[in-house]
Amino acid sequence: MFVLDGRTLALDVAFQHRGIQYPSNWLRLASAEERAAIGITEQADPPLWDQKFYWGYDSDNNLIPKQLDDVTDDDGNVTTGLKTLWKAKQNEIAASLLAPSDWRVVKELEVNSSFANARTAYPSVWMTYRAAVRTACNTRQGEIDACSDVAALKELLFGDARIDQDGEMVANPNLATAWPDPVE
Repeated sequence: MFVLDGRTLALDVAFQHRGIQYPSNWLRLASAEERAAIGITEQADPPLWDQKFYWGYDSDNNLIPKQLDDVTDDDGNVTTGLKTLWKAKQNEIAASLLAPSDWRVVKELEVNSSFANARTAYPSVWMTYRAAVRTACNTRQGEIDACSDVAALKELLFGDARIDQDGEMVANPNLATAWPDPVE
């Protein structure tokens, strides 16, 4: 990033310095010597962080984690924690996986004279798939509840599939249970 007099300059944005207006493409077109001549320095961009899990960095350059569990203040106001948010997300994912086959359940109930007949007429591959989705959702929510810190939760949900263990690439044991493969 470029800094002039303590102010960050954005690329492709015009700026003014000592009464001179510089066009929006000046930072890209100017040489390092031209930028230095008017006092522009280049600094490393601040470190990035995953905003789903962290607020940013503190003054000691440590990540500030978001609240893992729900917190209720003295007035009864609840601040929703990451575990609750991510468990709700698992419900949303499960619903989106089940929705394409919902019509099959309704159809079987409509065309059969009883629930028992509908259940036996419904293809078992779909019943198995739908049960696997619900089981995976429940398992994933249990895994989320078992996380003891924000780093573990992030690894559970977004960790690399393979990790280096003693110089050998192995499957990451800290990942959440996989969702079932869709039925064709």
